[in-house]
Amino acid sequence: MNDTLHTAIEAAAAGIPAITLEEMDGVKLLNRIDSKYLTNEATLLEVLADARAAGYRALEADGAKVSPYNSIYYDTPELGMFLAHHNRRLVRQKVRTRMYVNSGESFLEIKRKNNHGRTKKKRMGIASGELMDFSSNAAACEYLAGHSWFTIEDIQPVLSTSFRRITLVNPAKTERLTIDTSLMFTNYRTGKKASLEDAVIIELKQDGHAASQMKGILLNRRVKPVRVSKYCIAVTLTDPDVKSGRFKLKVRTIEKTINKKITTI
Repeated sequence: MNDTLHTAIEAAAAGIPAITLEEMDGVKLLNRIDSKYLTNEATLLEVLADARAAGYRALEADGAKVSPYNSIYYDTPELGMFLAHHNRRLVRQKVRTRMYVNSGESFLEIKRKNNHGRTKKKRMGIASGELMDFSSNAAACEYLAGHSWFTIEDIQPVLSTSFRRITLVNPAKTERLTIDTSLMFTNYRTGKKASLEDAVIIELKQDGHAASQMKGILLNRRVKPVRVSKYCIAVTLTDPDVKSGRFKLKVRTIEKTINKKITTI
């Protein structure tokens, strides 16, 4: 990973006018369309410059516009959630805990995808000491059972991810995007670790009734849409025994984007 680029990205994000979390919570995307894009850090610098010129604002939380996140993904012993995605099951779920490092806030999060491709996320606050094991939190266990197909007895921590995120909102507040860099993974089952180096994953959430400024910016910078799951890529990289042929093609796409081979230790 390139420290000079990281510093430049921090500076570019700092130069974008701020939006508060309270203002951003007012961005209601009732007819939401989600798209993911893959690029590298050098191109991201150009995208951030274009976004600033177009009037985008950057979420500032706890005094920072680049925020570190830590997530722990849970799955069944057979990796049922991973395999449901690999096997193209339309209706599927993911369970994770997440810490917003700057604030110290932690949550249990349940993501559900329906057969129309729509994703809904439910979450509840937990203590930071419960990220790896919330089994003693009766309310969290009840929340899991009430909002997913699983109970706490069905799942276990499988993999951790860490990354740094920039969140942008367009002037009309009809779209927002998250930009994730410095992605690193640790697999608790195999003990293996991997990094996506200077790969960048962008997720665009937009109001389906409004034109998208960001799509034009990304197209101009030759940033193409791609379907990619951080959890599934992480498992593919760190568990050589799991069925992952479909996601290995995604790994090769990432390697072409960053022009280097991803190594696992």
